[in-house]
Amino acid sequence: MELWPWLTAALLLLLLVLQLSRAARFYAKTGLYCALCLAVSALASVICLLRHGGRTVDNMSIISWLVRSFKYVFGLRFEVKGRQKLEVDQPCVIVSNHQSILDMMGLMEILPQRCVQIAKRELLFLGPVGLIMYLGGVFFINRQRSSTAMTVMADLGKRMVRENLKVWIYPEGTRNDNGDLLPFKKGAFYLAVQAQVPIIPVVYSSFSSFYDTKTQLFTTGTVKVRVLDPIPTRGLSVADVPQLVDTCHQAMRRTFLHISKRPQENGAVAGPVTQSAQ
Repeated sequence: MELWPWLTAALLLLLLVLQLSRAARFYAKTGLYCALCLAVSALASVICLLRHGGRTVDNMSIISWLVRSFKYVFGLRFEVKGRQKLEVDQPCVIVSNHQSILDMMGLMEILPQRCVQIAKRELLFLGPVGLIMYLGGVFFINRQRSSTAMTVMADLGKRMVRENLKVWIYPEGTRNDNGDLLPFKKGAFYLAVQAQVPIIPVVYSSFSSFYDTKTQLFTTGTVKVRVLDPIPTRGLSVADVPQLVDTCHQAMRRTFLHISKRPQENGAVAGPVTQSAQ
């Protein structure tokens, strides 16, 4: 019983620190997010094993349902336009911008049926997180060995057509919170051309108004999500990939700047935005 006064005092002190310190709130929320990822991954792994018995893309619907609850914990809203473009019953390559650890919430918010992701091999060893990614059918590539990565992509191109899969890729290749898009790597576009399937760009607005690691900001906010019109690849060859990359990057960057309310570099006008991006 003598411990209760001390526990009460410690709790009150913690609440005071969280109230007064932005950094404390940032690390507390980030820690909570990571803890939720671990707990939900462990829970989802058990459910997936009991329901489907092993590795299958069908497990992604279970994972998605659980992760979508995170937005209520952190006070985030997602305003999605163009979601129906992801629901086509055919294989495709989906590309989106990559900003932070919170991207998983945005991904699961609009994840279509029969959609898998490509992730770096290191994530496979993150305990329950790696396990649930494996059970969900995620394809892991070793980015240090380009020959191995190319083999995985070639096999994936055949599988996505044979099994009617959608593949979600972050073409920037790494997280980027600099307020713009990084240049795109070509892997996703080679995959789409090889399989002769359309590319569907998805753009998330900047998180900087509510999540910023530099200023240790983590509060409530709204994310605008725009699904753009599919970019066809039928009839294209490897020689067309650079132009395909440029076309997709320009469309996504224009939309990102528009929905994030960021001006173009050098004061240039963002240009007309298609109906898909509005």
